[in-house]
Amino acid sequence: MSSSDASEQAEQEAIVKLHSPAGLARLGLALLAACGLPIHAREAPPRNPVPARTSTTPPDAPAKPPTAPPLTPPLPDTAAPVRIVAGASATVSGGSAAIAPSPVAAHQGSLVIIGGGLRGDNADVWQRVVKLAGGKGSRIAVFPSAAGNPERSAQTIIGYLRKWGADAFLVPVAVRLAGSDYKKNADDAALARRIRESDGVYFAGGDQGRITKALLREDGTQTAVLEAVWDVYRRGGVVAGSSAGAAIMSSTMFANPKAILSMLQTGIADGRELGPGLGFIGDDVFVDQHLLVRGRFARMIPAMLAKGYQIGLGIDEDSAMVVNAQREVEIIGYKGALLIDLSRAEWDREAPHFGVRNAVISYLDRGDKFNIGTHMFLPSNDKAGGRIDPTRTLGRGAVFSNDVLGNNAVIDLMERLIDSNQEEAIGIASGNPRASGTELGFEFRFTKTADTVGYVSSVAEAYSVLNIRLDIRPIEITRPLYKYK
Repeated sequence: MSSSDASEQAEQEAIVKLHSPAGLARLGLALLAACGLPIHAREAPPRNPVPARTSTTPPDAPAKPPTAPPLTPPLPDTAAPVRIVAGASATVSGGSAAIAPSPVAAHQGSLVIIGGGLRGDNADVWQRVVKLAGGKGSRIAVFPSAAGNPERSAQTIIGYLRKWGADAFLVPVAVRLAGSDYKKNADDAALARRIRESDGVYFAGGDQGRITKALLREDGTQTAVLEAVWDVYRRGGVVAGSSAGAAIMSSTMFANPKAILSMLQTGIADGRELGPGLGFIGDDVFVDQHLLVRGRFARMIPAMLAKGYQIGLGIDEDSAMVVNAQREVEIIGYKGALLIDLSRAEWDREAPHFGVRNAVISYLDRGDKFNIGTHMFLPSNDKAGGRIDPTRTLGRGAVFSNDVLGNNAVIDLMERLIDSNQEEAIGIASGNPRASGTELGFEFRFTKTADTVGYVSSVAEAYSVLNIRLDIRPIEITRPLYKYK
């Protein structure tokens, strides 16, 4: 490799392969680099998602992180001769594939998946929706189907879209829209044609069950209006949705969910807490919203296990995941998203209480990018060169949370752990501390592994945290938790 080539490669931003073992593949890449040969990470052939393996380990057995060979500390980003890759495809015990490329969806459009609570002054998100629809003058069909007050919701959204130059209009297909027959309108040919001629679609927030009720016939088939939405998407248009409009993006969504702790305690059932979504993102990715503010990562995991999803993406409020035709995900807006990988998770479906071992959780901050198909990560521009040295330990002492389901508690734990001298962090999920007797609670154990990587921004106290192992175990909590002196 010439000195100019090495210099050009040194200027590239660091790219990290998520969720993959660090053994033979890392050694092979190092040998190739030493010989001056080009490096290409090869993936296993595509395969359909499979349910997480059932564990043979008793649910109350201590969770131990997987062992891995010692790693040489990585070179600083500015001196790296090649792009950083955490490992290529491999197999794990039982013969199941580790990360295989996800099938590419048969579409050419984009998705803007908004976590809810989108503010009117969030220019990053509103502008991106309009830009992906074609910019000024683009026609965007607004569906208030989920809203409790559809007309008010639609007019608010239309106003913001018009502010950024779009020609937005109301689609009168909503269960609660006064003076309108949503079933008749959903199969109206003229309305379907108007939607089909649009450049984008926007689904308002509310109750996602109202969206599927309005756009799917009783036999589960698509109405003419929904077929028109799919035509817009396949033709290259944008499909955006906030809150309930984000929930419908995956093929499975929460329909009538209980409180998160209750779902962990009593389980999740298809047809009860879960129902069919519209599946714009594909059948292999589970989507949830309001994620960090409401601690919903904890409900995603049992839902994904119940339906056999290996990959889940959860986006926070006033933020969005933009997914393009190449299945590249970009985080924009106020906060970020959690990426959950259950491809190597172990759980016992028949156990009396929920528990899981060897899940992997990553936090993608605003500006970060992730490819669903290749599982490659690219940090935001302000984190380029900001890969955290694993020997850096700004924080010392135990890292824990007494309420891991609280507002942003999971991100606080992960960020403190990545910059700590500790190898693990503990979070507890439980109910009323003043109750009496005993209660079923849960321990969330976050553990650094050989594949764990962190990035820190050069301009703000902002982190990206990749590949943290997560084990969830049921625990017995004695109540009351405290007594007065």
